[in-house]
Amino acid sequence: MLPKVSIILPVYNSEKTIERCISSIVNQEYRDFELLLVNDGSTDSTGEICDKWAKGDSRIRAIHKENSGVSDARNLALAEASGEYLQFVDSDDWLSLEATGRFVEIAERYRCDLVISDFYRVAGKRKSHKGNIGEDGPFSLETYAAYMMEKPADFYYGVLWNKLYRREIVERFGLRMDPAVSWCEDFMFNLEYLRYAKVFCAIQIPLYYYVKNKNSLSTQGMSFSNTVKMKKAVFACYNNFYKKVFSEEEYEKLRPRIYRFLIDAASDGAVPFWAKKLGEDGSRLSSGILNGKGRIAEQYRQRKLLDCYLEPVAIRYELSIKEVRLLYHLAEAGEEAEPCSKQELADLLSESVQDISHQLRRLEGKEYLQVKAVSQKEGYDKGKWKALQIAFLPEAQSILEEMKGVQADCMDAEFAFLSPEERKIYLDLTQKVEAGVREKLHTRRLSK
Repeated sequence: MLPKVSIILPVYNSEKTIERCISSIVNQEYRDFELLLVNDGSTDSTGEICDKWAKGDSRIRAIHKENSGVSDARNLALAEASGEYLQFVDSDDWLSLEATGRFVEIAERYRCDLVISDFYRVAGKRKSHKGNIGEDGPFSLETYAAYMMEKPADFYYGVLWNKLYRREIVERFGLRMDPAVSWCEDFMFNLEYLRYAKVFCAIQIPLYYYVKNKNSLSTQGMSFSNTVKMKKAVFACYNNFYKKVFSEEEYEKLRPRIYRFLIDAASDGAVPFWAKKLGEDGSRLSSGILNGKGRIAEQYRQRKLLDCYLEPVAIRYELSIKEVRLLYHLAEAGEEAEPCSKQELADLLSESVQDISHQLRRLEGKEYLQVKAVSQKEGYDKGKWKALQIAFLPEAQSILEEMKGVQADCMDAEFAFLSPEERKIYLDLTQKVEAGVREKLHTRRLSK
């Protein structure tokens, strides 16, 4: 008897996380599935772990192949799959125990071609709830496309792992991952699949735990020589999708909106599909900067490291890296911080006052902040400046949760080569140094 669901799990050098991932699948409340483990030429013990699980559970098949990338691995599994539905999982992540059952229940109840669910983004021991569609019951492709148009760069729409697909559609139209595309390949597959799907449903319960891991199979890099070609292919696919979904007249009405989004994203660094992978910097760092000595070079490296982790947040919330950096500082300072001026913020963030004014207006427009002048005070330069009281609004809570993850990720990167004991010593000494610097500057300020 054929299984109802084929769960596809490509793995590559995943010995540290694969046990947790497989365990979450095997222990699903829903039992009618097959699990296809595709070992993509791992050089660690991943292959042996796959074989062990396959021997212990008849629903699991371990498939071994030479390393050729995540797309080839998934395509091999698609050729072997026999379930009515397809579900994808990444080896760094795990499922809630009700995930597969919920997917199937909704798909069967409404005869869905695609079911999409909310998910958790996991950062260390913290998690944040991610989701976009709040609509109950089934809806059409046009409705789904309209939702996606608002945030097409969001993982919610782009990835494979928070969705349930109908295998009959995949096979009837010969849909496969393109091995030549090593960037945004999930989203490219989704755009092709959407052309043939008609009935959609969204589950507002997080069913998947996503852990960002730059060393996973799906985040292997591509050569710079292919970057331009990949960008053009993704843009063309995205644009053609809307041409095929809507009539010519409807598309013409929507086109300015689509192009405005792309232009706005390009102008502030939040290009949805052209964004660099986590860990890459907006402007490439030369070896001279990376190896430069002195306080200024070190401060620059610290800021660029932080930007690496802030950039994905900027992309998801359609903000510039400067706007997210300002939010990050305000979140760290806390709402109990003393009122400050635009000039002080500009000095702190190495921006112009005009830039800070623009960023504050943008963040106010998105209803993240409330900014009001509260007093006139004497500044450090003996001039007069307008003190601003800045408060976070409820709309900002989601992005503030992500900031906590950024802070933890950045600290983990900084302390990657320190033992717990060394980290504690470093933090204690840093606090003493910072206290000394503050005291010295305070004394110097009072003496003037």
